[in-house]
Amino acid sequence: MSQNQALTVPFYPEKGLSSYLRAVNALPVLSAEQERQLALRYRLHNDLGAARELVMANLRYVARIARGFNGYGLPQPDLIQEGNIGLMKAVKHYDPAHKVRLMSFAIHWIKAEIYDYILRNWRIVKVATTKAQRKLFFNLRKHRARLGWMTRGEVENLSERLNVAPETVQEMEARLANHDVPFDVDNDADDEHFHASPAGYLSDMRYNPEVLVTRSDNESTRTEQLKTALAELDTRSRDIIERRWLAEKKVTLQTLADEYDISAERVRQIEEKALREMKHLLTA
Repeated sequence: MSQNQALTVPFYPEKGLSSYLRAVNALPVLSAEQERQLALRYRLHNDLGAARELVMANLRYVARIARGFNGYGLPQPDLIQEGNIGLMKAVKHYDPAHKVRLMSFAIHWIKAEIYDYILRNWRIVKVATTKAQRKLFFNLRKHRARLGWMTRGEVENLSERLNVAPETVQEMEARLANHDVPFDVDNDADDEHFHASPAGYLSDMRYNPEVLVTRSDNESTRTEQLKTALAELDTRSRDIIERRWLAEKKVTLQTLADEYDISAERVRQIEEKALREMKHLLTA
């Protein structure tokens, strides 16, 4: 039996979440000594059966931890499964010699897997890229005093607690209040229950004549600006820039160095100076 097979956690989606919870809550709880012996068997002898017993005996705690993440609109069974993965990783790294119970060690692994799952699957968090934004996202509901929009005082209090700007709190609150809308849905319902999807009222602007003309004008303007900037360079600098940046088959510094009988470092310096001059002309 492989390690993955031995550590597979049984889950019964067809029977529902309540059946799973009853099953894991019926599993025996391990004493500290039993847990230590099982952990030693796994750590010293790679006993996968012992590892499986450790996992099974602690599934109930994963379910309780996952329940604390109900507010993110993700399926509870998925949160539990991600937490179970964290538990299995914790068992793999658990050292009973530290004299700490498995769950005290595993809780960080369990939460880390659930956090990662939420970050991967929640649309709102895709824009929460900084550490402060992620902290705000995971703490916003917990610190809010009531449901509904927050008052200015609540916003300022929360921003002070989490060390973020009040504007960031308001922005995240607005994102949390929104829901994903399918771009194109099948509207076979009757008129009374019809809901227009964005595909029905958002036009495709890629082939809009105004957009195409504007894009063409912009490209023409950029081309003319580039030609003007190149014309301001001396012959050698212009040749280096054209062959290093604009040619279909770009040449190396050493190739140009050999042609101009100078060092590759000198070519790089000329190139760098020419780019600075062109940038100044293009942004003037």
